Amino acid sequence: MNSSPHLTIGLTGGIGSGKSAVAKAFMALGIPVVCTDTIAREHVEPGQPALAEIASEIGADLICADGTLDRRALRQRIVADAAAKARLEAIVHPRIRAEVARRLAMPSDAPYRVVDIPLLAESGDDYRPLLSRVLVVDADDAVRVQRVAVRDGVDAAAARQLMATQASREARLALADDVIVNEGSLEELADRVMALDRLYRMLAHPSQAG
Repeated sequence: MNSSPHLTIGLTGGIGSGKSAVAKAFMALGIPVVCTDTIAREHVEPGQPALAEIASEIGADLICADGTLDRRALRQRIVADAAAKARLEAIVHPRIRAEVARRLAMPSDAPYRVVDIPLLAESGDDYRPLLSRVLVVDADDAVRVQRVAVRDGVDAAAARQLMATQASREARLALADDVIVNEGSLEELADRVMALDRLYRMLAHPSQAG
């Protein structure tokens, strides 16, 4: 577990769970959120070593004419090719984790920090030493399929295929110290985040509780 004096919450959830909305709700409460997706995008910008490795090991056809990564093509490739998915993870995951650790080591006046890690269940124990607790955002598979289909403009079968590339719902829930079930309104979601915010502030500074 986390050896830092700061309380650090690992936030995860399957595609379509609404994890990003939860991250935004924590930020609205003044809590810093380190987003691994954002870090991943930074590492595949033109000129970055990770992008060159992706082109070399997975396919030069994934690079657009302007030198940027064709994210849609990459997503389709890793859905269809498990070996390509494994190569991609070997390229980017160690870089992302190192950057997360660097950011968490920086001084912070916040009562606690959140690390948004969509693939926490898939990354083994890579992140657990950095985390104090794990918060899983959960929703019924049917709800998630509908959300993904609307978001990505795909049919239900394609949405389920994308979901199948991730760890199972049960595998994520097995990691959880805390769970938010997100099947209602944004107002209900905000209320649940506020309740957890109170808990985390208390855990971070128990002497100030009450």
